[in-house]
Amino acid sequence: MTDASTSAKGDLKLSHLTKSYGDFNAVDDLSLTIPEGSFFALLGPSGCGKTTTLRMIAGLEEPTSGTLHIGTTDITDMKPYRRPVNTVFQNYALFPHLTIFENIAFGLRRRGISDVNEQVNKVLDLVELPHLAQRKPTQLSGGQQQRIAVARAIVNRPALLLLDEPLGALDLKLRRQMQIELKWIQTEIGLTFVHVTHDQEEAMTMADTIAVMNEGKIEQMGTPADLYDNPKTAFVANFLGQSNLIEGTIVGSDGDSHVVDCFGQKVQVQKNRSVAKDSSVLFGIRPEKIRIHPSTETHSGCLLTGGHISDVSYIGVSTQYQVEMPWGQELMVFEQNDDGIPPLAKGDAVNLTWESVFSFALDGNQDATAGSEVSPDEEE
Repeated sequence: MTDASTSAKGDLKLSHLTKSYGDFNAVDDLSLTIPEGSFFALLGPSGCGKTTTLRMIAGLEEPTSGTLHIGTTDITDMKPYRRPVNTVFQNYALFPHLTIFENIAFGLRRRGISDVNEQVNKVLDLVELPHLAQRKPTQLSGGQQQRIAVARAIVNRPALLLLDEPLGALDLKLRRQMQIELKWIQTEIGLTFVHVTHDQEEAMTMADTIAVMNEGKIEQMGTPADLYDNPKTAFVANFLGQSNLIEGTIVGSDGDSHVVDCFGQKVQVQKNRSVAKDSSVLFGIRPEKIRIHPSTETHSGCLLTGGHISDVSYIGVSTQYQVEMPWGQELMVFEQNDDGIPPLAKGDAVNLTWESVFSFALDGNQDATAGSEVSPDEEE
């Protein structure tokens, strides 16, 4: 029998994958193809099904129905150790009694490979830790342990590397540094990485493609820029970054744009940036696309008037304003601290402007708060 752990290559294909626990579908008829050599992220809140999906790929959970293939190799019923798959967990799972060198060599030795030196040293160089080869895991920092866990996984040259919240135990600064390093490692070795995370910034920093999961299904899939700039649902608009979503009605047309009435004020959205099913819309604009002005000034572009600043937060690179509008909704505005405008204070009367190219319109029959009540910092 050919060992798939060394022979299977190609795209990872999930077909109608379902995992049920009684009446509850943790993963619900999931179909997607992850291209060979790509960095793919499954992003979503706790309980959305992303970790269950990862465990089915690894062979740690059995699908209720559906199939998994790597290239032409069917791995659906294959034992975990026979799959061309390695996993890096949040807790690293290094052997405390073995040196770093032997931790990395473990999988190679188990496969009966006698001369492991060259392969182990090559991955130690890749993660830039050759000088730590003879130390034990407890003598390493969290970031170093994380890199060794990656080295141990990739030394076996699996077709697929699964990353289960791999940076969750690191502090923020180190996490950001490791995001860049992991992406670099993936590009260098050309393996397929499938990364499960609830951290939107982590997914956007590293992944070529992100699938946003919600209640066992893929809500939307695409590049980080496409998901952020062109969300198709309120859940994606709110979970990936922050969005201002205002209830509105399409009342007319102006060339390539819809005219939308938002509580008596008219704004525009390009028709190709609208996924509304009828005239009822959630009119969307990201906080950093908005410019805030004293109400005495006049401006062109999309305009909402009659706002009052209800809160001001200085965040260093930007100042975040909460602006209460005449209809009672608070909108978020992020202004870069680049001396573009004088600082405004709580209680100031303001107008909001932006270019219509940044507007988007969603189906108005959704819950405008979907995805926003979910904390992206929840643990899985």
